Amino acid sequence: MVKETKYYEILGVDITCTEAQLKTAYKKGALKHHPDKNAHNPDAAEKFKDLSKAYEVLSDPQKRQIYDQYGEEGLEQGAGGGGMAAEDLFAQFFGGGSAFGGMFGGGMRDTGPKKARTISHVHKVSLEDIYRGKISKLALQKSVICAACDGRGGKEGAVKTCPGCNGAGMKTMMRQMGPMIQRFQSICPDCQGEGETIRERDRCKKCAGKKTVVERKVLHVHVDRGVQSGQKVEFRGEGDQMPGVLPGDVVFEIEQKPHARFQRKQDDLFYHAEIDLLTALAGGQIYIEHLDDRWLTVNIFPGEPITPGECVHVDGNITD
Repeated sequence: MVKETKYYEILGVDITCTEAQLKTAYKKGALKHHPDKNAHNPDAAEKFKDLSKAYEVLSDPQKRQIYDQYGEEGLEQGAGGGGMAAEDLFAQFFGGGSAFGGMFGGGMRDTGPKKARTISHVHKVSLEDIYRGKISKLALQKSVICAACDGRGGKEGAVKTCPGCNGAGMKTMMRQMGPMIQRFQSICPDCQGEGETIRERDRCKKCAGKKTVVERKVLHVHVDRGVQSGQKVEFRGEGDQMPGVLPGDVVFEIEQKPHARFQRKQDDLFYHAEIDLLTALAGGQIYIEHLDDRWLTVNIFPGEPITPGECVHVDGNITD
């Protein structure tokens, strides 16, 4: 039973769709909604990002299984890896701006050497751990180049450039429309957009012709004392691998969990204390359990009555 169908609906496919059907749906949608083709339509840019996100998840067997069972929440909790930038995913399919720059009027930006996708995770950390600092061991799944076939996908010499599209994965078609001839791009039917062909019997037994296999990796994420929510910890070159491109990165974004006693504002901690009227008027003491299990004593001095909403400052901050 599939928990969520949002990503399937974005791509316009059934929940039982095949990998080839996913690719066809993504490529049609990406070409239609690409920002360079819809410069004056901001909705198209959002649609383009949604298409890329949906395909990035559903095209990965592990992520698709997690999404089907647990939905987006399961992916966000670190079970399924992160996402590839929409433009990078598009470039991976269509080879950058050279093939479509003229059609889109200006082409895509030059991003330098091609690089595999970045795996992004949100790492939720307690306020106690931020106060003390810690090292988290986090496991992730990533794609690595298949050692059995050295990333070829099959026996040496078995993988051929598709003769139908010359490796582009797309074909330029022409259609007569009255006195005009329309040129348009379509997915190559011979290779289903892969740009390569390989006989089934010659496919690598380990990776089934995909050129990569999934590997489990454990990373040690250093959570520094006093780190702010939103700060990112990067691991260069520890992300996905693909033949012919640079390895991707892994990025963990720190997110502070809500706390039962304290609210944090930058480097200050706020504690809401309820005191009786006698202590507020005549003075007394308030005891607060700190993040490191110490008890702090806050003195209310006689003759200095406390009013509702008033703040009493205690020297020191969360990184002391």
